Amino acid sequence: MADPTPPTSPAPTAPAAAPKAGPEPKPQITFDEFAKVDLRVAKILKAEPHPNADKLYKLQLDDGSGMPRQICAGIRQAYTAEELVGKSIIIVANLAPRILRGEESRGMLLAASNVPKDAAAETVRTVVILTPLSDIAPGAIVS
Repeated sequence: MADPTPPTSPAPTAPAAAPKAGPEPKPQITFDEFAKVDLRVAKILKAEPHPNADKLYKLQLDDGSGMPRQICAGIRQAYTAEELVGKSIIIVANLAPRILRGEESRGMLLAASNVPKDAAAETVRTVVILTPLSDIAPGAIVS
């Protein structure tokens, strides 16, 4: 006797998802590698244009250590110096110092952007510095 159950048709396949636009992801790191990054809160005390670079500011920071810290940051096209003074920001505190166009930078601030730094010149790039949601003292650990 024949089976009264009609044969099932294969489940419809979903259309292939279109690749997402955006920057290429960086290589995966281990938790131990990430744990080496010392993220801290710092307050911007002074911001001035870098004398040898159109896109950089020289920022003097209170990082909670009792000694001022200078970093150079490529955010000059997104913020005025006046907007930056007094802001709390997030920095990579244990980044090895570098000389950027003749000025020492002892750390890096964290910022988000809608497109990579090397995007085409006609692309409008939005840059937003990362700040704590609430007030917290300079030197606070970010985890």
